Amino acid sequence: MDIKSIKNEVDSEENSEPAKKRKISDSEIKQEAPEQKILALVEEYSSEEEYRYDDEPKIDRSRSCPYLDTIKRSVLDFDFEKLCSVSLSHLNVYACLVCGKYFQGRGKKSHAYTHSVEINHHVFLNLRTLKFYCLPDNYEILDSSLEDITYVLNPTFKKNHIAELSTSSKLSRAYDSTTYLPGIVGLNNIKANDYCNVVLQALSNIPPLRDYFLREENYSHIKRPPGDIMILLTQRFGELIRKLWNPRNFKAHVSPHEMLQSIVLCSRKRFQITVQGDPLELLAWFLNSLHVALNGTKKKSSSIITETFQGEMKIYSRKVPNPELPEEEKVKLLDLPEYQETMQKSPFLYLTLDLLAAPLYKDEQEQNIIPQVPLFNLLAKFNGLTEKEYKGKRDFTMKKFELTRLPPFLIFYIKRFTKNLFFIEKNPTIVNFPVKNIDLAEFVAADADIKDTCYDLVANIVHDGDPNIGKGTYRVYILHQGSNQWYEMQDLHVSDILPQMITLSEAYIQIWAQRKGGKEYAFSNEMQAKAKSDGVKMEI
Repeated sequence: MDIKSIKNEVDSEENSEPAKKRKISDSEIKQEAPEQKILALVEEYSSEEEYRYDDEPKIDRSRSCPYLDTIKRSVLDFDFEKLCSVSLSHLNVYACLVCGKYFQGRGKKSHAYTHSVEINHHVFLNLRTLKFYCLPDNYEILDSSLEDITYVLNPTFKKNHIAELSTSSKLSRAYDSTTYLPGIVGLNNIKANDYCNVVLQALSNIPPLRDYFLREENYSHIKRPPGDIMILLTQRFGELIRKLWNPRNFKAHVSPHEMLQSIVLCSRKRFQITVQGDPLELLAWFLNSLHVALNGTKKKSSSIITETFQGEMKIYSRKVPNPELPEEEKVKLLDLPEYQETMQKSPFLYLTLDLLAAPLYKDEQEQNIIPQVPLFNLLAKFNGLTEKEYKGKRDFTMKKFELTRLPPFLIFYIKRFTKNLFFIEKNPTIVNFPVKNIDLAEFVAADADIKDTCYDLVANIVHDGDPNIGKGTYRVYILHQGSNQWYEMQDLHVSDILPQMITLSEAYIQIWAQRKGGKEYAFSNEMQAKAKSDGVKMEI
């Protein structure tokens, strides 16, 4: 929106007969220059001081509004973008608390004022200032009974509340009397965003990431270059995390509409909500983008992303001559420096595990054979001995991998899909893995100083059905740490599940939590003692 259109929009509300207003010219706006000052000026026009009528009697009605009983909390939904339903403007937007629609302005010619007169709806909430107003009488409403509405719009968490999230299993009750567990909340599927939902639900249950984004002051002060839109990701992700963990929601599910819109915008439409994508591609892009938006650098633990997920490995590489070359040329090439083995250290956010090719033949009952493979067979790729071949245009490169640093939360990507010129093929191999206490000590380099090598599974994203775009579906298994209970989540569907059932699915992305000193991540020593005194058995 240019300066002239902003001024026209402001002047349209200025003509609503306010008592006293400061006039402004185009030249004055240009002299004050920065876009932030112009927006601040617009906010000044649209603030609560704007609409004071000369003929209003000076009576304090703020604490005795007769229309509070018309508010319908069941229709209120603050998950969608804060745009006026008439003008589609995002400036000075109010929510009608009777029908739930959004309208711009509060002046006598504004959309909110017109709505209040025509439809006879009188209670409105300013979505930016969180103040309540009665229209068309135009006075602010002060009533403690409205605090639940402002909390749903903008949940806030204190440090002591956040500290209890990993140990609490208390159910919350929504306005429609349905119960839900904070953090284990369904997400709406707008059309084909199930691949986004599973990633967001998994990340929202990673304690360090959750605790960081529940406190807005952790990232609200971060400064980015002018015009940078990546900061929008942090704001929207923080809002989504707070809504998912809100113990006082009006409904037992959340719509990720604003979060998804920011993903579409910041990825330049690489990821869509109308076309299914790959959760792994989204996860990799999302973590890297959040790292950049939080002013992260290449240094270790420069942001909450690298501090939580980044590990390090040694990569041993050696070139191999083309097998079609004569033997004499191969011998000569092997003496060259570029064909000698080299080693470099490389950081990683996730580890790729390669599945063996599925068998082409059927069994005696004419059924397709679905092979099974232990997780440790796939992890052998990182033992420093197993070589993997990478084909180049002219040469082959043999690589070996060895882990030198393990992150608090380790992500495994099980490579199931291969693309050819015509369609996508899926490897249905079942990966067998323990849900608790896998030890990665044999995959750690000898010179690496790593004490805690045991991990427990906390999230498991699986794929079902046809691998081609738009035909299969994604779901996620998540461990709620407070109750030590596993849940299956697929969009709005949420149900508890036995941990033995998790290993039967086609695992695609897994997140493992590191045990500290042999203890599970979720449970502190105090909680262990309390559970023991209560007679609760907790597997360690």
